[in-house]
Amino acid sequence: MFNLIVRNTLEVVTEEELKSILEKGDTIKGYIGYEPSGLYHVGWLTWMFKVSDLIEAGVDFTILEATWHAFINDKLGGNMDLIRSSARLLREFMGALGLPVDRVKFVDAEELASDPDYWALVIGVAKNSSLARVKRALTIMGRRAEEAEIDASKLIYPAMQVADIFYLDLDIALGGMDQRKAHMLARDVADKEEMKRTYERVMGRKLKKPIAIHTPIITGLQGPPKTGAGEVDEVYAETKMSKSKPETAIFIHDTPEAIREKIRRAYCPPKTLEFNPIIEINKYILAARGDYKLQVDRPSKYGGPIEFNSVSEMEKAYVKGELHPLDLKEATAQALIELLKPARNLVESKSSIREAIELISKAVTR
Repeated sequence: MFNLIVRNTLEVVTEEELKSILEKGDTIKGYIGYEPSGLYHVGWLTWMFKVSDLIEAGVDFTILEATWHAFINDKLGGNMDLIRSSARLLREFMGALGLPVDRVKFVDAEELASDPDYWALVIGVAKNSSLARVKRALTIMGRRAEEAEIDASKLIYPAMQVADIFYLDLDIALGGMDQRKAHMLARDVADKEEMKRTYERVMGRKLKKPIAIHTPIITGLQGPPKTGAGEVDEVYAETKMSKSKPETAIFIHDTPEAIREKIRRAYCPPKTLEFNPIIEINKYILAARGDYKLQVDRPSKYGGPIEFNSVSEMEKAYVKGELHPLDLKEATAQALIELLKPARNLVESKSSIREAIELISKAVTR
């Protein structure tokens, strides 16, 4: 179970704590929270596939559709109908791609927000956090600390995200590396005696210190930023594939033609693995289910067709210059098209899905 849970992750805080709860044999509760704030790109598959791993490992898993959080973060023009539509769209895509949605509990943040006990926890988290710490955590929502000077509601967001974890009584908090500050804040606050007392009084049980599991972030198609300065989660937030920057992303519903064109234009320097989105798509998406196979169909004058059966084998050939970027791109595009075919079929077969994509797309670009 341990190896299944930690595979294709960048960090587990801490592995010792994870091993300890696995040894106890009790039911383990995990979650991921996300903002339903637009259309969905392939970078989201890193955590979706990890959810499948956790469920297979026996984790009782919840996906929090953070509708209120998206509203605070000014997503989709603050239109809650569109935000809810975006949440339904993700469920549809997850089901189409064969993810175990029937074994996931989906929770709308509005359910939490309707309970006064939830807000008692939000206040408790805020009372046990400094203003400076909360401002630093704003990177979890793609914001800079100074933006709280314009809109004070932004300061509520980190406290809500920590309260989400506490309210749901979780053992594991899953997220990308860009969510690290929120998870570390939750772990720190969970150690505060005042927070423990507040939690026991409000919820009637002992407060758990969540284990944080962080998945990779797929670099945007434009490649890394000019400067790589900043804390690790801030660098990932800056470089990641983003639905708010469509030129950086391959969307789950993209046509084969669009996927090929985007990958052809993508950053993919020869012999370079770091911050290479094409390498990362292979490593963290195409190989995520353990059945990796990349067929490179190239002319005989360039070495002829070759098949890679492991990412490490492909990376070694790429670093040595035995695999050209263009050949890697063409093979990756074809493999990704095949992986996403069920999602594309869903779009083509359901007019309601197409209408939702169109409405959300217009709101994002407005």
